[in-house]
Amino acid sequence: MATKNKRTRRRIILRALTALLLACVIGLGGTFSMVCWRESNLPAPGGYDAMIVLGSRVNMDGTPSINLGYRLEAALNAWRERPCLIICCGAQGSDEPAPEGDVMRAWLIERGVPEEQALSETASFNTAQSIRNAAEMLNQRGMDSALMVTSAYHVPRTMAMAEDAGVEAHALGCEYTTEHWLRHHARETLSWIKYWAQKYLHLPIA
Repeated sequence: MATKNKRTRRRIILRALTALLLACVIGLGGTFSMVCWRESNLPAPGGYDAMIVLGSRVNMDGTPSINLGYRLEAALNAWRERPCLIICCGAQGSDEPAPEGDVMRAWLIERGVPEEQALSETASFNTAQSIRNAAEMLNQRGMDSALMVTSAYHVPRTMAMAEDAGVEAHALGCEYTTEHWLRHHARETLSWIKYWAQKYLHLPIA
């Protein structure tokens, strides 16, 4: 009898673990599909007070990486159509020669953006910090809406975080290195799950 009970418990545990694994797979697959769909269906931007450009890696020679260059080009083109304040976000990583925000600001100024319209925010090491710090800079200037400039797959989550911070967010998704398409979207899938866990479950995830 004891042996039979152990086998029964094992079957129940195995079924529960299988169901949990299946739920995780379905959840990840659904979130991955959502990331891809939302990237392809970004809303058209409306009126905005400023731009928030999210940072990416700076090369060791001080030049923007490919993905950062795409973001800067998109921001510059948008600024030429609608001049406004631009907030460049990004701290200095251990493998970078300067803070991303400073490199981005200098790049924009070199191409015609007035110094007073290009600000650097260099205290943020992730998207959440960038949004919070940029939102505070907007509030200090009496602004409450911004065009979020980043890689297309990253825009929807960035907009959600901006709305959480009290910013009326608009979308400007730009190109990115397609050879790393799967890695970008897999990472963004996990980032959405982390975002939901922090927002709705209040889990202390770093």
